[in-house]
Amino acid sequence: MQSLILRTATRLVVALMLIFSLFLLWRGHNLPGGGFIGSLVAATAFALYSMADGPAAVRRALRIDPRLIAVIGLMTALIAGLWAALAGVPFLTGLWNKIPLGEGAELPLGTPLLFDIGVYLTVLGGVLSLLLALEESEVDDDRLD
Repeated sequence: MQSLILRTATRLVVALMLIFSLFLLWRGHNLPGGGFIGSLVAATAFALYSMADGPAAVRRALRIDPRLIAVIGLMTALIAGLWAALAGVPFLTGLWNKIPLGEGAELPLGTPLLFDIGVYLTVLGGVLSLLLALEESEVDDDRLD
């Protein structure tokens, strides 16, 4: 039997953890953090959600197979590296572009952030694939008993 308290608290905690994971991803290309640790926080949020509502609820929330998320992440990281190579500099060299925001403010965006997003998606997809496979096999094992 699943706990009503866990299921209720999980809704708030998971949302906060996912927002925090995106914060870690965003600040990681300039400061400690980044795609790897951000994705582990997000995977922990989904693990908690899976414990509260089951792996089927996590799959419904994701809407995309975790393996596809990992593949998209790998392709994103590869594009970040190839972008530099196509610009005539070594593979994975950071390239930056400043987007004007008005009144002299600029938003610097670059390939390191794109690479971090690729790492985030790759790790998240890999961890969730493993987590959901283990959770679903545990459910199947319980049915056999």
